[in-house]
Amino acid sequence: MSLTVPAEWSPHQAMWLGFPSHADLWEDNLEPAQDEVAALARALAGPGAERVRLMVCGDAAEKAARERLDGVSGVEIVRGQFGDIWLRDTGPIFTASDQHSGAAGFRFNGWGGKYVLEGDEMVADQIAAASGVPLRVNDFVLEGGALDHDGFGAALTTRQCLLNPNRNPGWTEAAAEAALASALGVRKVLWLGDGLVNDHTDGHVDNLARFVAPGVVACPVAFGRDDPNADIYDAAAEALASMTGGRGAPLQISRIASPGLIQNDEGEVVPASHMNFIIANEAVIAPLYGEGLAESFALDTLRSLFPERTVIGLSSRALLSGGGSFHCISQQEPA
Repeated sequence: MSLTVPAEWSPHQAMWLGFPSHADLWEDNLEPAQDEVAALARALAGPGAERVRLMVCGDAAEKAARERLDGVSGVEIVRGQFGDIWLRDTGPIFTASDQHSGAAGFRFNGWGGKYVLEGDEMVADQIAAASGVPLRVNDFVLEGGALDHDGFGAALTTRQCLLNPNRNPGWTEAAAEAALASALGVRKVLWLGDGLVNDHTDGHVDNLARFVAPGVVACPVAFGRDDPNADIYDAAAEALASMTGGRGAPLQISRIASPGLIQNDEGEVVPASHMNFIIANEAVIAPLYGEGLAESFALDTLRSLFPERTVIGLSSRALLSGGGSFHCISQQEPA
C-alpha cells in the first residue's frame, strides 16, 4: 500500500472552511472577519469551483453565516464544535493510498500550549466523520500548516516548528521523519529554518514556502527596506535552491513579493504573508492586507505560476488579527 498526501492542486471534492464564531476571541473583529470568510467562501464556490463546507459553532454564528451566504450555490453550512477557526491545524490531513482514501489525525496542543481552546481536539473526528473517511489517529503533536506536500512524497517544513520542544520534546530530524513517513507516507522532508517573525505557530511553513507544481516551490522576497523577514526569506530561498523534490529533480524556485512590514494597532509586527493562499479546483485565492503595490506584484506572480486557474486577491486583514489567514482556516478534501 502506497500512502501519500495529494498535492493541493489535485482535484478536490470539498473545501472545508472555519467561520469565526466566538465573540470573546474576535471581539471588534468578529463581524469583519466573518465578512472576509464569507467573501472567501463565495470565491471558492464560484470561480474556484469548490463545494464549500463551512463549519460554524453555535446559533449566533450559524445565523451570521446564513445572513451572508444563504442562497449561494455550492456553500454548505455545517454545525460543529471547535475552539477557533484554524481547521488547517486542528482538522485531519487527508491521505490517499492504492486501496482507499483516509484521514490522519494528530494530537493538538494549542501551538505549543499558547492557545488551548475547548473543542479544538474534536475537529479532526468531526470532519473525517462528515467526509465519510476513516480517521487514523497518531500519537504525536502535528498541525497541518507545519507541512506542505508535493504529492510525490516530499514535504516542506521548518525546524523552528517541527522540532520545537513545545510540540514533541526530544524530537530529532530522524524521529520526525520516521513519524511523518508512518503517518502520511512522507519519503523526503525538506527542512527550512525559521518561519516569520512573531508567528505564534512557531514558524508554520505555509506562511513561508509552498509547492505550486511538481518540483516548483514559491517563497517570498522582501518588499521594502524595512521588511522584518528579509533575512528569513533569503535563507529559505538559498536552502531550497540546493534541494530536490519528490521525483528527485532539483527544485525550481519562484519568489513572490511579501507584504512588507505589516503592523497591528499596537505597532507590533504581524505575520502577514501572501504565501497563505488556497489552491482551489479552478482558482487560487490569495490574502491581501491593504498594502498596495506589493499585493499587485504578488498576484501577478501567482498568475504566472497558475496560468490555468483564476487568481483572486481578497482582504484578510481582520483574519490576520487572529493570527492567520486563508490557508490556515481551510482544509481540502481530495476527490
